Amino acid sequence: MGALTYDTLTVTAATQLQNELRDEIIIQARDFPVNTIAGADISFNKFSPTIYAGIILLRFPELIPIGYSLVKKEVRFPYVPGYLAFREVPALMTAWENLPQKPDLLVVDGHGIAHPRRMGIAAHFGVVAKTPVVGCAKKVLCGRYEEIPPEQGSNTPLIFKNDVVGAVLRTKYAVRPVFVSPGYRMDVPGSVEIITQCVGRYRIPEPTRLAHNIVNKFRLGEVPEGYTEV
Repeated sequence: MGALTYDTLTVTAATQLQNELRDEIIIQARDFPVNTIAGADISFNKFSPTIYAGIILLRFPELIPIGYSLVKKEVRFPYVPGYLAFREVPALMTAWENLPQKPDLLVVDGHGIAHPRRMGIAAHFGVVAKTPVVGCAKKVLCGRYEEIPPEQGSNTPLIFKNDVVGAVLRTKYAVRPVFVSPGYRMDVPGSVEIITQCVGRYRIPEPTRLAHNIVNKFRLGEVPEGYTEV
């Protein structure tokens, strides 16, 4: 099997592919233990074809880094809101394949089924990699929700077209919430439970926060491409 690429897809074909992949999504209560968890993040300039992708492996529940996989890729699929997975997933798949051990669960900086076509990057990646994924995004993409109390751990359903597609979670007292949604082989309550256990000192949960930090270092040339043990 060659490297995954969406470079030649039109947006119309990408929509059709999202609709096909959506039929393969599995949303269910977690039925596996989590001893290792990973965070994934992407960095790019929307006008540049260069994508920097990273996945960091952590012991769970200690959230101690084990290693990280970093990849730089050139992509041709255009920057189109709602279709960012077509730019990001191929690079993440290469980073994933370079991991010497796969995590029990992956947390992606982005949405799972809380997406206009239920196919955010966390759902897209989960279906392609056939691995459990949760999305944890900094901004809402679709849906409505009630205002949540300021207390840490407060959460409320994210509702889109009368379905609960995720949750709005307050990770720190009185700070802006994050938007949690299942991607593959997880459900909303299980996703919230895991993300709550991943919160450290910051608003952003540790897996994606640490992934963001290492990808930025990679982009600046401070760490090498490939897999590095910690």
